[in-house]
Amino acid sequence: MPKYKIYTKVESNVPVSNLFYDLNVYKTDANNKKHVLLSVTQQPIDPSYYTQPHDTNETDDDLSVIYIVEINLYRKHGGKLVSVLSSPAKKMYTLGEIASGKAYSKNKRENVCYFETKAQTKPVSDNGNDNIHSVQITCLERAFIAKKYPIGSADDPFDKRKIESQLASRINHSSYPNQGDTSLCGPASFFYCLLMDRPDVYKQAVNELWLYGKTKIGALNIVPGSGCRHPTGTFYDAYGERIKGIDWITLASLRDSDNSILSYDEIDDQASGITLWGGLTEWFVSAGYEKEFSNVGLSHVNLKDLSILNEYIKNGCRVVTLISAGMLDGFDSAITAKNHWIVWDGPIKTQHSEIISLATNENELVQLQLFSWGKVKNQVKSNLALSDVMRSVFGGVVFKPLK
Repeated sequence: MPKYKIYTKVESNVPVSNLFYDLNVYKTDANNKKHVLLSVTQQPIDPSYYTQPHDTNETDDDLSVIYIVEINLYRKHGGKLVSVLSSPAKKMYTLGEIASGKAYSKNKRENVCYFETKAQTKPVSDNGNDNIHSVQITCLERAFIAKKYPIGSADDPFDKRKIESQLASRINHSSYPNQGDTSLCGPASFFYCLLMDRPDVYKQAVNELWLYGKTKIGALNIVPGSGCRHPTGTFYDAYGERIKGIDWITLASLRDSDNSILSYDEIDDQASGITLWGGLTEWFVSAGYEKEFSNVGLSHVNLKDLSILNEYIKNGCRVVTLISAGMLDGFDSAITAKNHWIVWDGPIKTQHSEIISLATNENELVQLQLFSWGKVKNQVKSNLALSDVMRSVFGGVVFKPLK
């Protein structure tokens, strides 16, 4: 198995002789197992502010596999090394980017930064007895700010503490991506699969979007426009949140990045949030998913089509299907148009828990564990027959889980 050389870049005005670093490169799989590609501690910085080139452990991973590059920075003070970062800095790159020397950003602020001011502090007033001094520090504006709920508002949906709490809930699977009152079921399906396959990548994407207003997952660039980052309208109704801040940051950003004409900048804008199967497939493939099969289209499926999708889900694939929401609990059965994306969490079974086959009677009542609207459970109406399901499903796209 091959090894690779890894290095990254530090931005600082401190002499390199006083700077040292820890460098860890790893990935976390769906079972929360950490796979370390490289781990070195308290290494000296190169004179050009790059880290040393380090040999990785052996790996047979494809070059498209995403790794987290984590660096902690130290400054020498009186012969001791003192950590200068409140927490290690992280960015994600594909193994191909890492191996080709691209594990750093052209945007200075997105790299590990540590600067010391050389300016003298000055008294605030001319009163020589006044011991109050001031230093001016500049910082970037927060990437996401809702126009109706500015920074400091109790209802600010993008408050850092709220996002951190919501992210923790996602990582421990006590909640899942939820489109709420929006038409963002396509992005929700993508981020659900990402959360289940690579929770570390999901977490890093959330953090990068919150910090910088953009992220890159494999070859998938998510760069929302100003309108999406400064949404109008209300995030709350009489029942609470219409959509959580973490979901606007991820789902709306992904949808807006792919919109060439319409800007997605308000919850009530249903048209700009719609996802067609070509766009959804491109998101998955760009992020590193391998497409296995597709039978999604304009017409509803037959029993053979459903049986094929069942085989893929039994083999551990991600099955994302386009349906009429009328087949789900809580929706009017009169809804028959193709209008909603779901992700299967198991095969279609009869009410007696038998997996359907070509021999299954079409009048059998069925059930399906699935992801939709932030829930993972059987959401098919209890009185729905197999024939009704076939009329409500318009095929699906199948992907191998992201490694």
